[in-house]
Amino acid sequence: MAKSKTQYVCQNCGYISASYLGRCPNCGAWNTLVEETITAAKVAATPRTTTAGAKVQPQKLTDVTITKETRVKTKLNELNRVLGGGVVPGSLILIGGDPGIGKSTLLLQVSGQLAQTGGKVLYVSGEESASQIKMRAGRLHVGDSGMYLYPETDMPSIQQAIDDLTPDYVIIDSVQTMNVPDMNSAVGSVAQIREVTAELMRIAKSNQITIFIVGHVTKDGAIAGPKILEHMVDTVLYFEGDMHHTYRILRSVKNRFGSTNEIGIFEMHQAGLEEVANPSEIFLEERLAGATGSAVVVSMEGTRPILVEIQALISPTMYGNAKRTSSGLDHNRVSLIMAVLEKRASLMLQNQDAYLKATGGVKLDEPAIDLAMAVAIASSYRDQEISPTDSFVGEIGLTGEVRRVNRIEDRIKEAAKLGFKRIFVPKNNLHGYDDIPKDIQVIGVTSVAEALHKVFN
Repeated sequence: MAKSKTQYVCQNCGYISASYLGRCPNCGAWNTLVEETITAAKVAATPRTTTAGAKVQPQKLTDVTITKETRVKTKLNELNRVLGGGVVPGSLILIGGDPGIGKSTLLLQVSGQLAQTGGKVLYVSGEESASQIKMRAGRLHVGDSGMYLYPETDMPSIQQAIDDLTPDYVIIDSVQTMNVPDMNSAVGSVAQIREVTAELMRIAKSNQITIFIVGHVTKDGAIAGPKILEHMVDTVLYFEGDMHHTYRILRSVKNRFGSTNEIGIFEMHQAGLEEVANPSEIFLEERLAGATGSAVVVSMEGTRPILVEIQALISPTMYGNAKRTSSGLDHNRVSLIMAVLEKRASLMLQNQDAYLKATGGVKLDEPAIDLAMAVAIASSYRDQEISPTDSFVGEIGLTGEVRRVNRIEDRIKEAAKLGFKRIFVPKNNLHGYDDIPKDIQVIGVTSVAEALHKVFN
């Protein structure tokens, strides 16, 4: 009889302890160690093989043949952009997001589109029955696509179904519900998730099958399970949005076949997700005319420039310590910009509460948003309006200088396309580009004090 032992595994980072600990010494999370029973059974190693049974053999680098990377286009151009131009055969794609945000809707919609174009799709669901999926597919107008449904959580059965069908695409919804019977760990544990993902990676790479994996997220917004899960896959996408609004953002945080930090904008309807071709108009459509504390920044999300309104509300504090609150912006960056404004632009902000927000539910974290944040703060503090046709791009240093940013030509063109008449940019960015639209004035600034003087005078 095989010996078994008990160990405690952190469900957040995968740390293993021989005894129970209230706090994980590796990641610092509380109450995340779960007891697991491990049976010391000898398991024969299985080499990587294809569905036809062929084993992978070592070969010289010079003998490896390279074929041009082919991509399969879906009918959702926003998804194609986030993936780097389309779906790469044999890739392993992980999609995470809050419950009810629309992950299953997106993948079922994409599965139907891929099946309608001739691809063989196997949709494996561990959370819904086949009848539930069919009802939702009818609502999404992909009920007659011809995809295969398989409500199952047993990994050996799923592997057998893949061997029998030899599909082009496999959707696993979700990885936390899949189960490897040989392991005594509970379903959804770190060991189970790691083993399931490793097996799916072997299937994808050996047979050139594209596999989409749905992953649950923790209360902190990270994909549940060990961090190694994100390292094993080719692409990691996060589906973000507010449950009370219809807009959804698909963000790429890792992509071996394209750029990271690329975003796609969708709008949720009764018949599924519809892509938003021009998100800048969405983010600016409800901008209030004549309001103070509002500045527009041209931010780069991957390869796409988008215009986002940054709002600031500055009011005298009622307590001893001033409050700093931000939504969609980094809290530390807000504090840094306010300190620079107080020291370099003579704004007395230490006794002022500050509330900053990036509208539209988008999260901005690139350095080029600094100048727009500073102008919005100064506008609210002075109660002076900013021209509605002004936009801003620039990073601010601790000495108050406005530093150069990348992709300035694309930013200027996007601002001109949306009807902005002036754009404030770092002075060092004024050279090295051409083909700038004639209907927008590009103003270079060297310091935050100079920028505020030109904006409000």
